[in-house]
Amino acid sequence: MRRKLFILAAVILVAAMMLTACGNAKKKSDDESDTFKVGLECDYPPFNWTQLDDSNGAVPISGSAEYAGGYDVEIAKRIAEGLGKELEIVKIAWTGLEPALTSGKIDAIIAGMSPTADRKERIDFSDNYYKSDLVMVVKKGSKYENAKSIQDFKGAKITAQLNTFHYTVIDQIEGVNKQPAMTNFAAMRVALESGVIDGYVSERPEGISAQTANPNFKMVVFEDGFECSDEDTAVAVGLRKGSDELREKINEILAGISQEERQQIMDNAIMNQPVAE
Repeated sequence: MRRKLFILAAVILVAAMMLTACGNAKKKSDDESDTFKVGLECDYPPFNWTQLDDSNGAVPISGSAEYAGGYDVEIAKRIAEGLGKELEIVKIAWTGLEPALTSGKIDAIIAGMSPTADRKERIDFSDNYYKSDLVMVVKKGSKYENAKSIQDFKGAKITAQLNTFHYTVIDQIEGVNKQPAMTNFAAMRVALESGVIDGYVSERPEGISAQTANPNFKMVVFEDGFECSDEDTAVAVGLRKGSDELREKINEILAGISQEERQQIMDNAIMNQPVAE
């Protein structure tokens, strides 16, 4: 009888140790993960794009045979290295990024996202890691290619990306023929090439990228441009509410990247972007 009790006690002890080990492993998985999961659409060059190999420092996309490259990816690599973690790129449509972040599917959004007042009500942001201005992308040879003011686009068919402040500023153009918002920049480039639209609102890096990728496109830089706040044209890392410690660490890492290096990273991204979009 004593032997049976001894064996039973040993079994219970082993089971308890296994449960404790599993609990610790889960805690480490949840709180001390060795992976930094970053969400981005991989479809917004030069900030981010999808390619077929690891050339120019591209990173594998989770669950895919493809790779992600671009300015955001380079910034994500530096942040992951500073955190001492392995970078994991998760490809998510633009409209799904915030839900993926708040649900815990990803740890951060590094996707050319501006820290607007509206977004700050739902998620937190790091310090800015890029600052740009708004431009218009049009067809070369069109009557809009030499525009100096946004008001030169009166009557023009203009659009921008869905769920971005780019789309809201179109209303500042008097008499504009505002078109439905589009899901991504690739769709807008196709629409512009085919004549469905006369132009789309973008930030300068994407405008440079567009005219670099397609000689039929031209970026219009305005003398009399859109009215917008500094935060609207800035880019920052999106984080879950309450991620104070992570935000502080990321801000320290970003502070170590000089303005000259940031511009060089962007220049390289524009040069390395896939030609065919």
